[in-house]
Amino acid sequence: MTENSEALEYPSSRGVSVIVSEATGTMNIKIDEGFTKQTKMFERFNAYRIMWVLVFFDLPTETKKDRKIYAKFRKDIMADGFTMFQFSIYLRHCASRENAEVHIKRVKTILPPKGHVGIMCITDKQFGMMEIFRGKELAEAPQTVQQLELF
Repeated sequence: MTENSEALEYPSSRGVSVIVSEATGTMNIKIDEGFTKQTKMFERFNAYRIMWVLVFFDLPTETKKDRKIYAKFRKDIMADGFTMFQFSIYLRHCASRENAEVHIKRVKTILPPKGHVGIMCITDKQFGMMEIFRGKELAEAPQTVQQLELF
């Protein structure tokens, strides 16, 4: 890794290097001497473009069949990358609105026949303003996923 006043370069052994410039907000991906792809990092990944999808649900658990449906729904949303925030509240980090819409559509396809399910989509900026408490103590928000996009 080389560093100068404007950019950081991350070379690899296979001839691919990534040059990140915070001053200009760009990321250059150099594959060989003849091809370089430049992307605007801050347009692609910013707090207003990155989304969080929250799924709230209250499902019946009175019969054995209801409990099985509840467990399957919970297992299916976890298989799609959702993690538990609180009981019956699951959330997922998405790199863009388009990606969030894909996961919302997936949740809609696995909706159980009974119960209440709510789906909410918020920006990373809104999520970052949330205050979380454990008792009276202020707690840390869940860690965001670090994602590197090459192409």
